[in-house]
Amino acid sequence: MDTDFRSLLFVPADSPTRLAQAAQSGADVVVLDLEDMVAFEHKADARAAALAFLRDSQTRDEAPALFVRVNGFSSGFLEQDLASIMPCLPRAIILPKAQSGADVRRLAHLLTELETTYDSAEGTTGIVPLVTDRAASLFGLATYASCSSRLLALAWGAEDLASDMGADDPREDNGDWSAPFALARNLTLFAAAAAGIPAIDTVFRDFGDRTGLRHEAMRAESDGFGAKMALHPDQIAIINHVFTPHGEALDRAHVIIAAFEAQPQATHISIEGHVFDRAQWMRAKRLVARAQRA
Repeated sequence: MDTDFRSLLFVPADSPTRLAQAAQSGADVVVLDLEDMVAFEHKADARAAALAFLRDSQTRDEAPALFVRVNGFSSGFLEQDLASIMPCLPRAIILPKAQSGADVRRLAHLLTELETTYDSAEGTTGIVPLVTDRAASLFGLATYASCSSRLLALAWGAEDLASDMGADDPREDNGDWSAPFALARNLTLFAAAAAGIPAIDTVFRDFGDRTGLRHEAMRAESDGFGAKMALHPDQIAIINHVFTPHGEALDRAHVIIAAFEAQPQATHISIEGHVFDRAQWMRAKRLVARAQRA
């Protein structure tokens, strides 16, 4: 499954105006939210609006990828959410409050049943679990590796985790994550790397602070995150720029690719005093491919 995305913009599914704006934002992924952004009494309307938007997007050539954040298993709404939206097959389901790879397998089973119902190819819709919504979920991070071929990425967030822990503020005065939340962030990154999939960084809530957003996105990209979530269309240009390969990193990737192409049987290659292996060669190829598609 293609995981070449940099920005994911969350939009309440019951807001047609915001959905239309999101589609024009430049975001690689628009996430139609049926969960936290939608009040209980508007859930049914949100499902209907999400289905209509998914159906309409099928007629647009340049539409962004569409994910849907459903309500979690414990909500009692998840199966209703899936039954409402799957006739138009979103690119992926974002699963909140995931506890372990078992939740991904459980969701994958439901998706397979619905794809069969709608005569679609099995595996059409991927899964992105939010893996730090609860304190207990941190102990299941090692279980995502090889849990399902539908698994596209792992995403982390701080707000629900802070609520679960009874924490007042997940950030230090300087804007950095406090120690417990930095741990959750880093464990998500490690778990994604172990599973061989991208990690997605959490939202930056102060959408008026462009400098702060740029700093946090650059730190995430440098640490190895592949994408970042957003809450406002104005954040997308910065996120896309930071996560688009350019400059010295892109030049180095071209050099690595050329060196391995010249020695196709090599497992390691030395370039200007630095040794590169085939894993770094594959990363260089992904980086160049992403730059070409940006």
